[in-house]
Amino acid sequence: MKYTEKITIPVAIVEDDERVLKSLTEILANDKQCICVGAYSSAEEAMVSIPKTPPNVALVDVNLPGMDGVSLVQQLAPKMPKTQFMILSVLSDTETIFKALAAGAHGYLLKPVRAKQLLEAVHDVYKGGSPITSSIARKIVKSFREPQEKPVDDAKEVSLGPREKEVLDLLTKGLAYKEIADKLGISRNTVMTVVQRIYQKLHVHSRGEAVAKFHGL
Repeated sequence: MKYTEKITIPVAIVEDDERVLKSLTEILANDKQCICVGAYSSAEEAMVSIPKTPPNVALVDVNLPGMDGVSLVQQLAPKMPKTQFMILSVLSDTETIFKALAAGAHGYLLKPVRAKQLLEAVHDVYKGGSPITSSIARKIVKSFREPQEKPVDDAKEVSLGPREKEVLDLLTKGLAYKEIADKLGISRNTVMTVVQRIYQKLHVHSRGEAVAKFHGL
């Protein structure tokens, strides 16, 4: 990819999946104007290290061990006005999107992200833009234009599969996605996919709404 301006963009990455972290690092390395100044596998590590070497752009995953990415952005963004925070996540639910943007994120891209898309987004957010995956942007627009969906009359009659019921039960107990994945012996991405199906079937957008509706609260 070619850019006319001769600029250097320091970028930090916060991602706990080693394969994804390696891929993002390699994509940045292939762009002559981007330089990775830090790669962190947890929000706690990033919280300490990022302010020491402030990047122009920080790519942050949402689901991290311990503190999540949204909380990290919420804490760092006010202290680092020159750093543009961009979320990279598989999560596309309205609650997470709005929480991330309200926390101070300047962009939101859905994984997996192609190399060209990522680099264009990094340059865009560096210049003051707000790169957002088109499906996410449409969801944001829809949330302002359309009234709330009609609630399900009896949520308990909604047909949830055995795995969906297992995950919902663990959500009710307050377990995080990673804890649910470990308990059920599945990947965290699988848990998030199941959660998305639950949200769609119950016509809700958050954990609290799902739990309350399914239990008739």
